[in-house]
Amino acid sequence: MKKIISLILVIAMVLAMGMTAFAEPLKVAVVLAGATGDRSFYDSANAGLQSLIGSGAEGTLIECKNDASMFTSNLISAAEDNDVVVAVGWEFWDALTEYVPQLPDTKFIFIDNGLDGVGDNLKSITYAQNEGSFLVGYIAGKLTTTGKIGAVGGEDSETINDFIVGYEAGAKYANPNVEVQVQYAGTYEDPAKGKELGLALYDAGCDIVFQVASRTGEGVFEAAAERGLYAIGVDSDQKYINPDVIICSMIKRVDASIIDTLLPMMMSGDWTGGVIWEADLSTGLVDIGYGDDTMPQQVSDELKAEVEEIKAKIISGEIEVPSVFAD
Repeated sequence: MKKIISLILVIAMVLAMGMTAFAEPLKVAVVLAGATGDRSFYDSANAGLQSLIGSGAEGTLIECKNDASMFTSNLISAAEDNDVVVAVGWEFWDALTEYVPQLPDTKFIFIDNGLDGVGDNLKSITYAQNEGSFLVGYIAGKLTTTGKIGAVGGEDSETINDFIVGYEAGAKYANPNVEVQVQYAGTYEDPAKGKELGLALYDAGCDIVFQVASRTGEGVFEAAAERGLYAIGVDSDQKYINPDVIICSMIKRVDASIIDTLLPMMMSGDWTGGVIWEADLSTGLVDIGYGDDTMPQQVSDELKAEVEEIKAKIISGEIEVPSVFAD
């Protein structure tokens, strides 16, 4: 009986500690440069927010829908009403540079770009998308039968080109003679444009196309299905969208990086600002995905094993992956 009473007291104390941690819930706003519904980058950020809400935070999602006139105003509005503002997208660079120093009582997390020297209330999280793209490029280089592969970028920017540089390097590591063709859509919100560019690449002889274009890239999947060829997904494991044509995806775990940063803050107030933290292959937040075992697998187990060996060599430094952001 005494043991039961003691156990009840311990449980009560643990619950009381948990209630204290969440007595004043952390208020978090996630501000997207684009919009949810891409089944990729922005949806992953929203998934991170929803997980925090499930853990006791108060959360708000704000979508700028790629309207540049909204970036600054939405960021300031979010900062006025929340403890933490997560700015998702390199497009917030200018607004953060100007307003982070003016809002010292608000913590900011900058997703997908590194901003330094602005203030201890800002943490930047960048991703080694070049490393993950090297892996999917290696697969494309191994599987192409035409010797031509493609990529569709949302725009001609440093971040997008970092994917493409890694993709091309991986493809040429597998097949030095492979030709890589690139098209830029100039938008992240136009699947019809993505399909148009995808069809152009397939009709030019590419048999695998890597989409790096958010919602625009879903048109690439449609083009692949129409031509009976293959595509590669981005930011999330997108194979489920069309398992017959999407052979693999380059993954950036935006959700997990947001959760890993803010859960300790929710529990104990821990915050490390004034830093740029890069999530690379060694963290598991950048990776490759093949869907699940219920889906058709175009990539053989043997090739997957090769990819794991390549991954280990990148992590160890034996393979150096080029980057647009290299010093």
